[in-house]
Order: sequence, then C-alpha cells, then structure tokens
Amino acid sequence: MTRRLRKVGTNSGNDGCPTLYEIPGADRYVVQGDRVTDPGELGQLDNLTPDEGAVTVPRELLANFGPKEAIRVPQPITFEEFGGMFTKVKHSAWRLETRRRYASDEETDTYRQFTAGRPVDWDLDDPWCTNRREQSARGVRFERVRLLDEPPTPGQLYLLDNARRNTAVGEDIRTLPRSRAEELRLPAEDFWIFDSRVVALLLFDDEDVMTGVELITNPVEVLRYAQVREAAWHHAAPWDQPHR
Repeated sequence: MTRRLRKVGTNSGNDGCPTLYEIPGADRYVVQGDRVTDPGELGQLDNLTPDEGAVTVPRELLANFGPKEAIRVPQPITFEEFGGMFTKVKHSAWRLETRRRYASDEETDTYRQFTAGRPVDWDLDDPWCTNRREQSARGVRFERVRLLDEPPTPGQLYLLDNARRNTAVGEDIRTLPRSRAEELRLPAEDFWIFDSRVVALLLFDDEDVMTGVELITNPVEVLRYAQVREAAWHHAAPWDQPHR
C-alpha cells in the first residue's frame, strides 16, 4: 500500500528541491535531495547497506522545517547488537554501575568461589578479556564508576574483587559512595556511553535481571549523560583506594 506523504518544507531557492515530507501517522520523514554518488564519500558512512542511499540537503531545510518538539522515542536493541558496540567503539566506552546486585553475576562460578571465601580464579584469556585487552592496546579507553553502599552489598564486594580482572586487561575502575552520588544528584540509571555520542541505557526488572538495552542518540540527552560522567569521574576514587 502506497503511503501518502505531506510536504512540510521546501528549499524554494533551488527550484523546489530539496524537500522534506512527513508520513502522516508515523514518526518518520522522507527527504528529497541530491544523491551522494562518490564512492569515497559513501565509504565514510557508517553501516550503509546496499539497499540504502544518501542525499545532501541544506542545513536550513532541517532547521526551518524539521520537528521542533523534543520527543523521546525508545530505540531498543538486541543483546547481540549491544555486544557488537564494544567491537565497534573507536575511542572510549564509559559506564556508571548503580545497582546493588546483578542477578547474572550470581549465576557464575566466580561468584560462588567468592561467596565461599575462596580466591577467585579469573580467566584473563576468555573472549571478554581478550577483546578488552586488544581494544585497550589500540588506544580505546574503558572506564567505569561503581556506586558503593555503606557498607557494600555482597554483589558490590564481588565487583570490587572483579576489578582486579578488569584492570588487568586495560579498564580503569573507580568507585563512588552512593551517599555522595545522591548529593551530586546523579541518576539511578545504569548506562554506557560510547565515543561520547551514544548512550546505551541498561534496563532491569525487580529481580535485578537485565531485560533490555535502549539507545539514546539525541545530542541533548547524550550531553546530559556526559555531564553525569564528568561529575561521577571527578568525585570517584580508584577502586583500590579508600574514599576520603
């Protein structure tokens, strides 16, 4: 069925082209413009498939006729897609860990070793560690701030022990007391920021099971999370040093 388009804006100084069309009843737009055909330029576009094309439009077209209202549209991705973001990261990946426990940790042999009071046998050559080590070697920064209750919960103590593994493969781990995070008005969300341009918001149920991942790409929202990163990182201390 052919969709009916509604013209919402035209660059009148160029014989009516480019043009912006709205699809009534949908949160999508169609842009008409000059096609990009140069192979070198097309090769610079991320994830452009053979079925996709690219056009050029003047800034004024989107500024004057694009949507002005700030609407949060959830962008859920699969766990597989989320995992792939760590292989595509170009310069930095930063996480705020806010939860008191993670159900997935408690299903591991290392968690059972830890709670039994035995030294944890961290495998530094598993796929996760291998990827982190290779990424860090080529200059990618992996950083985390973990919130700690006072006293820390069993799950948080486990993650403090886990920090030995993370740092061994190139991550920089810091901790922040939850009371200090509340003073700083840091959000309760658990999230990653990739390359300072996209946020992956981790979703959990009441049983602390991760149920999904939602991408945030709106620059205004990404900036808000980047400001959280700056505040948390400034006030956090290295994981193996006490807070003052």
